[in-house]
Amino acid sequence: MAHSSVSKDSVTLADFLRLLRLRQALIWLILALVVITTVVVTAFLPRWYLATTKIRVEKPEGEVRLFQAQSSGSYDPYFLQDQFKILQSEKILYPVIANLGLNARLAAPLGATGPLSSALTYRYLTDKMLRVESQRSSSLIEINVYAQEPELGAAIANEVARVYSEDRITFATSGQREGLAKLRDELISQERVVSAQRDVVEKVRKDLNISGVDLNSRYSDMEIETLRQMQNSLIALSVDTIGRKTRWERFRGIPFEDRLSLVNSELIQDPNIQNLLQAYLLADQNVTKLKARLGEAHPDLISAVDNRAKIKEQLDAQLRGYESALEIAYKEAESRVTELKQQLGQAKVDQILSARDRMRPFEEAAQKLEDETRLLTTLKLQLRQREIDFQVPKRTIEILNTAEPARRASRPNWALNLAFAGLFGLILGLGVAVLLEYFDTSFRNVADVETCLKLPVLGVIPFQSDPLGEDADPAEAEPYRVLHTNLNLALKPGQAASLVLFSAGPGEGKSTTLHHLVRLMAAAGERVILIDSDVRRPTQHHLAQRPRTPGLADYLLNPAELDRVIQRSIAPNLDFIASGSVPGFTLGLLHLARLRELIAQLRGRYDKIVFDSPPIIGVSDASVLASAMDGAILLIQHRRNPQSMVVRAQQIVAGLNTPLLGVVLNQVPQHSGDDYGYYTNNYSYYHESGGQRRRRSASRGAKKSSAGGSDRLQLD
Repeated sequence: MAHSSVSKDSVTLADFLRLLRLRQALIWLILALVVITTVVVTAFLPRWYLATTKIRVEKPEGEVRLFQAQSSGSYDPYFLQDQFKILQSEKILYPVIANLGLNARLAAPLGATGPLSSALTYRYLTDKMLRVESQRSSSLIEINVYAQEPELGAAIANEVARVYSEDRITFATSGQREGLAKLRDELISQERVVSAQRDVVEKVRKDLNISGVDLNSRYSDMEIETLRQMQNSLIALSVDTIGRKTRWERFRGIPFEDRLSLVNSELIQDPNIQNLLQAYLLADQNVTKLKARLGEAHPDLISAVDNRAKIKEQLDAQLRGYESALEIAYKEAESRVTELKQQLGQAKVDQILSARDRMRPFEEAAQKLEDETRLLTTLKLQLRQREIDFQVPKRTIEILNTAEPARRASRPNWALNLAFAGLFGLILGLGVAVLLEYFDTSFRNVADVETCLKLPVLGVIPFQSDPLGEDADPAEAEPYRVLHTNLNLALKPGQAASLVLFSAGPGEGKSTTLHHLVRLMAAAGERVILIDSDVRRPTQHHLAQRPRTPGLADYLLNPAELDRVIQRSIAPNLDFIASGSVPGFTLGLLHLARLRELIAQLRGRYDKIVFDSPPIIGVSDASVLASAMDGAILLIQHRRNPQSMVVRAQQIVAGLNTPLLGVVLNQVPQHSGDDYGYYTNNYSYYHESGGQRRRRSASRGAKKSSAGGSDRLQLD
């Protein structure tokens, strides 16, 4: 951007900063619009209040475990992920919805006329209100609830924590409850067996007519001791068989899809099964992540789904094998009990055939009663131990705080929204400015103009008010003095000249610039006449504060005397011919001779005959006017029209064989960069140094201008 030969791909930081200065008004406007829009939108957004409850969740310990004991209470990310899902499941939230009556309370925010269904309330609760979070490597879980009513948000957060706590305790004690119920059933059954055996012993006593025999007496012979040992082994095996049967039946009764929780809770401590579970959870997480980024037909997603399915099949097979192993273990124990009973029975038969045959039935019955009684005592002790263990408090969950109604809304976040709006507005403003600069095909600097048009730049007119007013800064008139000086150098000395100032399109400030220029010419001692030849949209009579008629149109149509249309002394040494007010009048080739006659009559009276022209593109008047002039000056407003339009205007004048003296750049902003800034910034030098230095510098600038090239306006 610094030079016409520099491509848009070689932009420097200095060029970018100049672009920001040039487009700063646009950038600030876009930033302000984005921020104001954000403020308005944020002001109308509904207010959401945040209520938070913190809970600590640990793996269950101290429970009756039908399988194997669990001793690890460390941080387990897979366990916490399960708790996140449980907290947001229908199992927890449906009771919360029912307890708080959310079907009716959430109907108003959704615009429903009646209570919502539980399914719709559940979806709204999980999608809009409930957020469950946890810090890494921590067993703390935050239950965050966003609600438009502060009290409702706090109530939902506390109720979710309460329902989840009850569910967690129920789950932690469910195994114990089932084990206790099973033990109680076995105890009742064993009490019946003991009672029936007592009846048998009494019946044998009566049949054998035995009285006074101590049922607890012990015999010292080897055979009796052997029977006792076999009986003790049978009791131990029976208890073990009951436990194995209970574990198998308990596992078989668990739904297949719920068995994964037993593995995750380490109730099944099989390394292969636990490794497969961890692999399955990782594969499931991978599928979830890929689904968020990829389509259903993406190869990576299909491969991940297939991998998860394969791991699931292996895990299911391992769990089936585990169930089979439990059944086999139970069957084996039951077979051992049966075999031991047979052996014991045979031993008893052999014992009965001994010398003590008469007492053998009684002793047998008494021994069986003793065995059954011992088994009953063992069951009572185990039941009591389990009951005591059941009464121990379960510390698997702890509610750390109670949610309180929020005093301030957490959504929308004004600070965050305004920060994002400022950042987005700034980026958008910079982007628009860069795009406008990239696609801007207008002339960017003096070098572009002189290189493309092959014409010298006679003057650079910055943005300013009236440079010739009573209160105007003398430095503000300096651009016009430079233009005047360079224009005189471009003309033949000593000859009156007819000049026309034109532009490619309308609204480029041509009339105002010309009016200031002719006033300065006259103030410099030249005799000047200004002719407003823009008969369609005249402006000069307003600037001169003179009447529009009679004027040029009246002179060209009627043989009126020249002195009649000239308005004398609108300023010292400056006369004026207005445009006239003939309806529907336009300059055409029929008026060319009359126009040249007018110029010929004015040559002897004035040093400069200056015409204000309409735009040359789209209006035929300017072409007719330019063909009668000694020279033409092209005015270009800074960054207004594309280069192609200005080049076309130059080509039109070149086709008329009218000398194009140079170019005037108009309304150039201060600090616009490159050589523009050289001209606009250095004009203030004259104001600081006084009139004598200004005249001396202008003289040096005129000498430099005689050398030609783009250095013509580079005054010291």
